Amino acid sequence: MAALESMKHLFRVFSWVLFLVGGGLTGLASYQIYQGNQQNQLDLAAKSSTFIGAANSNSQTQEKVIVEQADSRPEALAEFIARYNPKLLEEEPTFNQALVDIADKYKIDFRLLPAISMKESGLCKVIPDNSYNCLGLGVHSQGTWEFDSYEENFDAAARILKKNYIDIGLVTPEEIMTKYTPSSPNGEWAKGVNQFMSEIRYNDRNKGIEETEQNSVTEFAQ
Repeated sequence: MAALESMKHLFRVFSWVLFLVGGGLTGLASYQIYQGNQQNQLDLAAKSSTFIGAANSNSQTQEKVIVEQADSRPEALAEFIARYNPKLLEEEPTFNQALVDIADKYKIDFRLLPAISMKESGLCKVIPDNSYNCLGLGVHSQGTWEFDSYEENFDAAARILKKNYIDIGLVTPEEIMTKYTPSSPNGEWAKGVNQFMSEIRYNDRNKGIEETEQNSVTEFAQ
């Protein structure tokens, strides 16, 4: 009987020890799992922080590139047009940008066509009725070339000037004048074109009048 009681006591002690050991192992395992989850969350946060930082860095880089590549040519033309014929921009609010696009299309200086137009028609103020011909293309005693829009007229002029003048080496107003309007007295046509090209450059009418040197018609070509 005493032996049986002794075995029961040993069994209870052994069971209690197993319970304590098992609980300790379970607690340790739970702690390790918790630590692992915490580390995963920290790693994920770190990766997210790195991504956000990279995104912000890219945004700043893109913004810098945009700022550095900002094109002031449309604004320069808008101010020039507003000074001499603001109705053009009222009729076609993006006309200044269209002139820049045409210049880039044919790789010529964006100032050339507006300057010629000023000399030929006061920037489209004095043109044959319903012709949209601001640059004096095909104007003769029997009639004149007609276009469906100002933009079509400027595009045609750019194409002609590029192919028949600039590409054969006529790259200043003086040189273009010898073929475009050779009868101009005392080189007045070239002087006027130079004046308006300089005015657009400095956004200053008086400065344009002062600057009489030759302009290159490919200087600001893109």
